[in-house]
Amino acid sequence: MIVLGNKYKFTEYELKNLKEKFQEITNIPYKEKNSENVIEAIEKALKSRNRKLIILNTAAPIPHKLITYLTNLELQGVSFISIEHFLEKHMYKCYIPEDYTDISFLENIKPYSKWQYLQKRVIDFFGVFWLFFFSWPVMLYCIYRIKKESPDGPILLKQKRIGLNGKEYKCIKFRSMIPDAEKGVPKFASKNDPRVFKWGAVMRETKLDELPQIWNILRGEMHLIGPRPERSYWVNQFEKVIPYYNERHLVKPGITGWAQVMYKYGKNDKDAKQKLMYDLYYIKYWSIKLELKIVWLTAKTIFGK
Repeated sequence: MIVLGNKYKFTEYELKNLKEKFQEITNIPYKEKNSENVIEAIEKALKSRNRKLIILNTAAPIPHKLITYLTNLELQGVSFISIEHFLEKHMYKCYIPEDYTDISFLENIKPYSKWQYLQKRVIDFFGVFWLFFFSWPVMLYCIYRIKKESPDGPILLKQKRIGLNGKEYKCIKFRSMIPDAEKGVPKFASKNDPRVFKWGAVMRETKLDELPQIWNILRGEMHLIGPRPERSYWVNQFEKVIPYYNERHLVKPGITGWAQVMYKYGKNDKDAKQKLMYDLYYIKYWSIKLELKIVWLTAKTIFGK
């Protein structure tokens, strides 16, 4: 495929996955470049491997001559797709504009309808029943390991998190760090974080530390599946640098979710933006099929696959 422009920059992880679908990816910038040179680069790329797809990754205005050329290419069988549609179709995430000049994409990001919410609650109660049925021995073992490896602190950690419509609630998790790990200043966990004890690292990797949130689901504060609940400190930080961050609070958070299974553990605002793209896709395209897919991918994560 050919990528025209640099509006969205693919991550290394995304490029690795794309190369499994597309044998060769050519990026052609056009901003502040001569139209003849850009057309020559496109012609050369089209001849290589007989490519027929051009992604319009464009932000800067396109010169008239280049538009005419692209139009003629379409008559020759070349397909075009905008970066917004490409991300949704092939990467399963929603593009977030870098600025506030285009907010039209917000039209399709809406809270659940009454029928969707009813389906979500049925899934919640059904899922919680089976989750508890199969996991209660694991939870007992987690309690044992936490007491053994970090006896000075509590077993459960209750943190205020942001839920539906930006309201706070107390999220319950198994404690995975040493007592008073943050010393009053929230910070991201990192790989081989010295604050995380041995079994705590296992719980974080396999998501077992999230199991006590079953109680949050029964209380109606969370869904089984939804965006990851975030702390108000980080929400305030992300709001300043990530446009439309609060859109994820149109629905209740979940123990697991599309962003959690599709993207690595976040450690900065760039990761938070990537995860938000997946959260918005989940809200926009919510379906029973997508719910089941997340359950399956979560199970694979837990069992290390």
